[in-house]
Amino acid sequence: MTSTTTASVTAPDSRGHARVDDHAATPVRARLWQRLSLGALLIATTIINLWNLSANGWANSFYSAAIQAGSQSWKAWFFGSSDMANSITVDKPPASLWIPALSVRVFGLNSWAILVPNALMGVAAVALLYWMTRKYFGHWAGILAGATLALTPVAAMMFRFNNPEALLILLMIAAVWACLKAVETGRLRWMILVGVFVGFGFLTKQLQVMLIVPGLAITYFAFGPGGWGRRLAYCFAALGAMIVSAGWWLLAVALWPVSSRPWIGGSQHNSVMELTLGYNGFGRLSGNETGSVGPGMGRGSYGGAAFGPGGMGADIAGGGGPGGPGGRGGMWGQPGLLRMFQPEQGGQIAWLIPSALLLGIAALIIIGRARRTDTRRAYLVVWGLWLLVTMGVFSFMAGIFHSYYTAALAPAVAAVLAGGAAVAWRARDHVWVRCVLAAAVWIAAIWGFALLARSSDFVPWLRYVVLFLGIVGGAAMLFAHRAYLGALAITMSVIAAMAGPFAYTVDTITTAKQGSIISAGPRVDGGFGPGAGIRMGRAGFGGTRGMSPMAGGPGQLGQAGQQPGQPGQAGQQPGQPGQVGQQPGQGQQGQTWQPGQSQNGTGSRFAGARGGMGGPGGGLLNGSKPSAQMLALLKADAGDFTWVAAAVGSNTASGYQLESGYSVMPIGGFNGTDPSPTLAQFQNLVKQRKIHYFIGGGGFPGGGSDSTRPSSQITQWVEQNFTAKTVDGVTVYDLTAHN
Repeated sequence: MTSTTTASVTAPDSRGHARVDDHAATPVRARLWQRLSLGALLIATTIINLWNLSANGWANSFYSAAIQAGSQSWKAWFFGSSDMANSITVDKPPASLWIPALSVRVFGLNSWAILVPNALMGVAAVALLYWMTRKYFGHWAGILAGATLALTPVAAMMFRFNNPEALLILLMIAAVWACLKAVETGRLRWMILVGVFVGFGFLTKQLQVMLIVPGLAITYFAFGPGGWGRRLAYCFAALGAMIVSAGWWLLAVALWPVSSRPWIGGSQHNSVMELTLGYNGFGRLSGNETGSVGPGMGRGSYGGAAFGPGGMGADIAGGGGPGGPGGRGGMWGQPGLLRMFQPEQGGQIAWLIPSALLLGIAALIIIGRARRTDTRRAYLVVWGLWLLVTMGVFSFMAGIFHSYYTAALAPAVAAVLAGGAAVAWRARDHVWVRCVLAAAVWIAAIWGFALLARSSDFVPWLRYVVLFLGIVGGAAMLFAHRAYLGALAITMSVIAAMAGPFAYTVDTITTAKQGSIISAGPRVDGGFGPGAGIRMGRAGFGGTRGMSPMAGGPGQLGQAGQQPGQPGQAGQQPGQPGQVGQQPGQGQQGQTWQPGQSQNGTGSRFAGARGGMGGPGGGLLNGSKPSAQMLALLKADAGDFTWVAAAVGSNTASGYQLESGYSVMPIGGFNGTDPSPTLAQFQNLVKQRKIHYFIGGGGFPGGGSDSTRPSSQITQWVEQNFTAKTVDGVTVYDLTAHN
């Protein structure tokens, strides 16, 4: 007698809910295998998220400095300040900083204490997605959903990083879980919990969490039990819970005396609502991100949107950047229907999107005329709307967009794929369903082949294996109703679908990721996207290391294997960015602006010995890497000052603060464009001997000559009134020694 591991689908209950009962028809041996496979999934996810984690160092030093500040000052913890002295906040709400800051308080300041909390959030996200999917579609569907999320390259990368995405993803998955519980039980408390999760998602990354709200509301209103009036009332209750869960912090910031709180980073008028609706809100859709680049500097203007579509600053915004031509598009793909499939995003997230959509639609057709409250349909609809709405917004948004944002799509792709595949597999006795299953496998294999071909020197044989297994596995799916071919079809199909994402993920976890803009996997021909960040060490998984155009130039990495902060090839100027206007995928190192000069000949303070985009002085994208001599200078008499130094831009300041342990003021926030402090305020602080040194460099490229910007005015005043000296290639001014 042979045992079966197929779970049974119970008859609908009094509310019309149909769900899978794994234990009702599963033998003891099969249950053991289920437990072992779940354990393997969670252990593998933990390894993916923790392996080689310390290689990421401070990861995004912009957030690491704020975590450090929050670990030393409760006010900085509450507001999300960049420095312990609370001069300015990061340009996001602080929720994603709270847990890592508490970790640093307990375990001390180090890479592990900063990054492990997000890694564990990734494990929790996979576990919750598994649990949710298993409940409605069975154990193996849950395993497929969890494994797909864990192996999605961009998700694996962000669970190993200190950006807000890890917490945001976990909270959004939790909101869907609570919504489905509300559909299943009809109890108000679950809809209130939906609002709580969304509210704290807002405190993590503001309006991005709102992309799942339409799906949550539509799903409960359409499929929840009870009359329409009751369902509508529950939706409003969830809205109220969301407002309370997010609004308490916004209200506290609004009521807190301005004179005793930090400036709200990313805003031009010290307003958290301006940050919410502008830079982190509708500005992302329209392209007018006032608050991140200064008033009136939307896309296409001089000093354009900071690394938004169109490129980097005035030079790249009009003249083309590493990812494509100038104007619309830029480094992260041309806005439009196919943006998620372009070279910049394809290998990050798009491996299984076409197959997931096909299987999701087929599953809804198969479920057909099930009762309105059927939870399987509710599951597919809520995840499908998450996928479609988020992908649509990301595809057409005209403002700042980075490829790592697509991590927010990963849970939806995994859930729709697993749920759709489970429903279709159980209906495989129908010829048309087997044709859909075969088509899904073939599409995944062909698209995987195309994505792998974009990285022609990365495991070059793998794409042919994927194509072969996919073709054979898809053909076997046509006969999957026969028991002896079912196992073969599943095995070959899963390997074909997952081999590409697995290879990209292995490359990602064996590659150090540092800086403000990163992406997963190897370098891709034809785009800036994948491979970005600092790429260190050995040649990598099956191919040579691609160098990021933005990480290029001395002070980042010259040839593969150099450590960050070292110079590139002989003759290059230290601390400068790579050449702008390169053809897609070139990313040559060290052909750069000359000191004090931009590519088009206009003056720029974003180059030369002051640090550029990398090097000891740091810059817009990467934190500074101070030498021992520089640290000794900063630490001398540090206790006599509120800030041991000030520097334009948060990343320039962050490295000095992280390494020294003392507050360093980030003038102008992330890219030096926020009007805080003003020249008069800075002069008063210098007069009161609260700032010891001014460190030259940093800030926004292409815009340093704007004399109306406070950071430019401060720089000019310091240069005119204090004596410069060079410490290991970094220009420093002692503000206690006036000329």
